[in-house]
Amino acid sequence: MFCEDGTMYGEEYTLVTVADYVLQHTPGNTVSNLSSTRALRDVTRMRGGEYSAAAVGEVNVVAKMKETRAVIGGEGNGGDSLVGIALVLTYLARTGKKMSELRATYPSYFMAKNRIDLTPETDVDAILEKVKDMYKDEEVNDIDGVKIDFPDKWVHLRKSNTEPIIRVYSEATTQAEAEEIGQKIMDVVYSLA
Repeated sequence: MFCEDGTMYGEEYTLVTVADYVLQHTPGNTVSNLSSTRALRDVTRMRGGEYSAAAVGEVNVVAKMKETRAVIGGEGNGGDSLVGIALVLTYLARTGKKMSELRATYPSYFMAKNRIDLTPETDVDAILEKVKDMYKDEEVNDIDGVKIDFPDKWVHLRKSNTEPIIRVYSEATTQAEAEEIGQKIMDVVYSLA
């Protein structure tokens, strides 16, 4: 989606916006995958609910939604387009806000997406275990790779099931910080490979 001024609304913010709208009418919990924006967690807490993270994949999100009795969930990549667009348009119509005004009501996070190419002989699981141990003093989630949650940013490392790579997603309050923390963790992985 685009704002009226031509700027991107942000694919990660479709779910955030829809969840915000739904939670105003049906309070409760939310779920997204580990690689989705922290903004959903922030909005959920603001609306009095609890946020939970699931492994990447719709089936994992649905299972976590059932477990936590979430009222809404999804993956933050903008993939749930038809229902999402209808709900966003309804929200805009009811509030009378412009797209840019609605987007400005949410916490602003920026994401970087990278990958680390490895050889087929590389023991990716052993590397991820070492990274997890190195950052044990942070909030670490290992249900799908290793996600390191820092107070103001996060990095998620996921190994590919089809090729010798690790996908590296990172998010922070500026694009530069998202790139920087992603690169820092990538450098750690390279040193371990």
